[in-house]
Amino acid sequence: MLLELIEIRDIVLMTLVIGFIFKDVFPRRPRVEVLTPEYYLGKSKHKKTIVWNDFWFAAAVVAPSIILHEFGHKFAAIANGMTASFHAAYFWLGIGVLLKIIGVGFIFFVPAYTSIIGSGTDMQFASIAFAGPAVNLVMWLGSLVILKANKNLKRDTHQFLSLLSKINMFLFIFNMLPIPGFDGAQVFSALSKAFF
Repeated sequence: MLLELIEIRDIVLMTLVIGFIFKDVFPRRPRVEVLTPEYYLGKSKHKKTIVWNDFWFAAAVVAPSIILHEFGHKFAAIANGMTASFHAAYFWLGIGVLLKIIGVGFIFFVPAYTSIIGSGTDMQFASIAFAGPAVNLVMWLGSLVILKANKNLKRDTHQFLSLLSKINMFLFIFNMLPIPGFDGAQVFSALSKAFF
């Protein structure tokens, strides 16, 4: 089976935590807000709707970029005859929630990872390591192309694609840094072993 029940559970839980962590970072606001005393006192149904809209919008923008990145690793490993599975990084998700609750401005955490079992060549491992960032590269450039080609997009669609582009640009560049533990370090290390 391509996705096990544990992986589906991890995807759902990671998505919910991501929505919570980023709901204030990528807010989705309605065009017109009626600000009444009830709104500021937290008694307005409108305010609750905005909070839930922000939650789901953040989850819809951020989570697919992370999930598809990890699926890039997973399916590249499977294509190379290995076993791979997606996992939510619960410890790091907890750190992200804690940083969000205490109000730290910059939140850094690793929300998920792919475990890979098997042996292969250096080139195979380089391709597996690059597969995740490659997905982010495609999503980054793809959303830019759609934004450039369609000048008359709805406001919500434009905001979604613009954020998707920025998030995937960050994930691609960040993951390709040649720092130990990052995909970039694994790519460059495997390539240097293969060619030198």
